[in-house]
Amino acid sequence: MTTDQLTTKEFNPYYKVYIDKVGEKPLLKALEDGRDKTIQFFETIPEPKLEYAYAEGKWTPKELLLHLIDADRVFSIRALFFARSENANLSGFDENVFAENSNANSRSINNLIEEYKLVRNATIALFESLSEDSLKKTGKASGSLLSARAAGFIICGHEIHHVEVIQERYL
Repeated sequence: MTTDQLTTKEFNPYYKVYIDKVGEKPLLKALEDGRDKTIQFFETIPEPKLEYAYAEGKWTPKELLLHLIDADRVFSIRALFFARSENANLSGFDENVFAENSNANSRSINNLIEEYKLVRNATIALFESLSEDSLKKTGKASGSLLSARAAGFIICGHEIHHVEVIQERYL
């Protein structure tokens, strides 16, 4: 399954920018490639830059990595609920509150990368386990319709977006 199989009814237009970043890669391949590239990328960020924010109120690379971990979890939970239940209606999450309470900067980059690996591998296992029919099932998240498969592609594109931000503004 690739992004060209999604319909515009499967996600809020806000997420199109993320989905478009994935291209025509199959979902599982995109999740695996994203994992490998993101790990390699964060391992190469110089230590002094890991707790650097380019402006007041902006997150550090460590906080951004934990934000990616949180987003993996949230969108995987959404996919799970939509795939396995009927009429699921899930609330949103405030990523800024999550970041404020993350304590990411007090953790080592190796610890964050290890957590990222574990969470992404669990995400991959979840999407591997879902049938084509389950992946097409929808529910509501933050008041908008979302399919399980669109949630997976959002994880991938959201990750690409934040790696690009770090490359452009931090390094």
